[in-house]
Amino acid sequence: MKVLVTGHDGYIGTVMVGLLQEAGHEVTGLDTFYYADCRFGDGAAVDHVIRKDIRDVTASDLRPFDAVIHLAALSNDPLGKLDESCTLDINHAASVKLACATKAAGVPRFVFASSCSLYGAAGDALLDENAQFSPITAYGRSKVMVEQDVARLADDTFSPTFLRNATAYGVSPRLRADVVINNLVGVAYLTGKVMIESDGTPWRPLVHVEDISNAFLAVLDAPREAVHNQAFNIGSSHENYQIRDLANMVREVVPGCTIAYREGGGPDPRCYRVSCDKVRAALPGFDTKWTVRRGVEQLYEAVVSRHLTRESFDRFFRLAAIQAHLSAGRLSPALRWQD
Repeated sequence: MKVLVTGHDGYIGTVMVGLLQEAGHEVTGLDTFYYADCRFGDGAAVDHVIRKDIRDVTASDLRPFDAVIHLAALSNDPLGKLDESCTLDINHAASVKLACATKAAGVPRFVFASSCSLYGAAGDALLDENAQFSPITAYGRSKVMVEQDVARLADDTFSPTFLRNATAYGVSPRLRADVVINNLVGVAYLTGKVMIESDGTPWRPLVHVEDISNAFLAVLDAPREAVHNQAFNIGSSHENYQIRDLANMVREVVPGCTIAYREGGGPDPRCYRVSCDKVRAALPGFDTKWTVRRGVEQLYEAVVSRHLTRESFDRFFRLAAIQAHLSAGRLSPALRWQD
């Protein structure tokens, strides 16, 4: 297929591009390149690049493609809080506009990077895709709204699929330091402390960035009827952990570190466990290959071999990267480049 990947220069995109190409797909990337300086290695080069804000994409940009994979977004809760209206403009309104343009251009497949964060404050129950939404952040709300609005566009010519990714972890050419496993490993390596920001009790489902990428690839390869207008939790039902359990894994892998709790860190209301059985039933060829323990080991080996420093680690926080652009006047308050 000829595939357009929005956000191809991001944390997931720089891993996904190579896997798509290895599978024989021709990949065009579309990105505004907020995080071009967040380098932790070199990823595969896309076949073609469109440098464009996702808010400005039109049907004419999309007519050569057989599928659109939509990853581009303000990618976490802290960024979402920076300006909630801007978050909803980019994550919700622009995503729906992109889906409409995809349909208008005659592109039959649209695969959206949703998130298990839309389950929000859900407690200890194991949730499948029919569970009630309970988002507590602008980021989570944006995912709910996109799923609901884009699902209404589905018809015989336009087939959307919604992949609700668990919390990502793992090495990427555009590493993120603001996802829990990556953060715990990086801080432990740099300070000798596995720093828990909450009371350690919240549940999180976890999934490696390569497994996320392979799930998108499996959807492209799947028969239309298996994935048409469907949502899937992406991860493993066996890989739900409380934060304190993750901290213990990191302590076991990173030599000489101890667990510490952030002063004043109370219970985190974001708490959810998910079942990922549906995706395996729909896509028999897909399964996750990574475990959290192996991912912690991979990350530790990477930060050691690449001599991670505090300065370089700080660049991998997405909020910090955006704030640096704003402070330098490179971005407007609406997060548009100031040319």
